[in-house]
Amino acid sequence: KLGTSDRETVEQIKENPYLQYFLGRSAYSNEAPFEASMLVHFRARIGVNLINQVNKKMVSNQGELTGFHRGEKSPEKEEKGEEKSEPKNQGKLIVDATCAPADIRYPNDLGILNQAREQTEKIIDSLYEPIKDKFPKKPKTYREQARKAYLEVAKRRRPSQKQRRKAIKKQLQYIKRNLAHIEQLMAVGASLSWLSKRQYKMLLVVAEVYRQQLWMWSNKKQSIENRIVSLTQPHVRPIVRGKAGKPVELLAKLSASCGNGYVFLDHLSWDNFNESGDLKEQIEEFKRYTGFYPESVHVDKIYRTRENRAYCRERGIRMSGPPLGRPPANISKEKKKQALEDERIRNAIEGKFGQAKRRFNLNRVMAKLPSTSQTAISVTFLVINLSTLLRQVLCLFLCFFRERTNFLLFSPLCY
Repeated sequence: KLGTSDRETVEQIKENPYLQYFLGRSAYSNEAPFEASMLVHFRARIGVNLINQVNKKMVSNQGELTGFHRGEKSPEKEEKGEEKSEPKNQGKLIVDATCAPADIRYPNDLGILNQAREQTEKIIDSLYEPIKDKFPKKPKTYREQARKAYLEVAKRRRPSQKQRRKAIKKQLQYIKRNLAHIEQLMAVGASLSWLSKRQYKMLLVVAEVYRQQLWMWSNKKQSIENRIVSLTQPHVRPIVRGKAGKPVELLAKLSASCGNGYVFLDHLSWDNFNESGDLKEQIEEFKRYTGFYPESVHVDKIYRTRENRAYCRERGIRMSGPPLGRPPANISKEKKKQALEDERIRNAIEGKFGQAKRRFNLNRVMAKLPSTSQTAISVTFLVINLSTLLRQVLCLFLCFFRERTNFLLFSPLCY
């Protein structure tokens, strides 16, 4: 919520006695309880599933405030064997999908190849140093010439396609030579175990980038399956969204549901997916969570498939939006009013997405690993629900205080 980095978080813990008490310390200390890098391991250990369980449990425990009540059988009725009739549909379920952009530079093929070439040069230096006695002549990498060839095109404002292809070809040749040098060093006694964990991972990523870029250059294509757009975050995929100003974005796509002011993360993926396929599971999850199906489901156009409409019709769930087929010539005022009301209701989840991006930093995920990035995204929705819960508790407290003391005269505070 504060947007602090890992180092800033540790500094706040050192300075704040309340945070130290929250962490379980019995006395104040100006020493850091752990290194800032440990927060990465904490995020990786928590996981998305655990945070989602905490999120749902927290909202479930506040049933009197949120209006959610479990429809589970009581132990007495289960012992007596009494059958419980199917509950009536209640509530509204709002479903939509959005994205969480990753914190990476907008990529281009030439820039990625230049970074890959520089990484192979560092790997060659690491492998050559221990065996320079056995291999007296260091392999030539032509790094100065390669850098000059890259800058010659990269500094141009609008390089032509011919110039870009020529520059990409040169970088591919440099990378091919460097990869061959790495194999030669291994043949004379070098070992990949001499590399750090980060360098070994980078070598695997560079080899895959070389394969993808060589295929696209040879076939004159601009895309390939599972295309890598960042060496440090190879899990990020470009997703075509078609939004104004950003037709292609580098992000994680997520599907969420909203009810009674609370939002839940249902599906998160680094690859593109059709969110309409999540609707059935989201409705069933609503039933498992509340004990009944929703009275209405408020979705946008992509969810209104024949399959989803039939699924909702079988369960007595009204789906927002016009029916399939040609629209009627005359639409009654009641249907127009209902359509307008449905759109107003659906604005709730759009507001939650806006709150997550503008207030809770979902518009740029700063974590680098796929697991920690997913944890950061799921924590965002947990904090949003905590803020909603705190606002409701504060409202109830002010209303109770006003009734008891007649001190507060501003009734709009309790809405």
